[in-house]
Amino acid sequence: MKVGVATGKCVAAGQCVLLAPEVFDQREEDGVVVLLDETPGPEHHEAVRESAMVCPAAAIHLAES
Repeated sequence: MKVGVATGKCVAAGQCVLLAPEVFDQREEDGVVVLLDETPGPEHHEAVRESAMVCPAAAIHLAES
């Protein structure tokens, strides 16, 4: 799995950070998503998929391998 984020679309809801804190974080100044790991291990795949599904801005995109 490869993860990408569209920071320009992010509305700083923080759901991704709550679901997958090993993969996502937020910038201190505005809360916009920060991608920590663009190729997370299999143990994080389910949480990353859920993060992409619940993102209100659809700012997370996944490429399954």
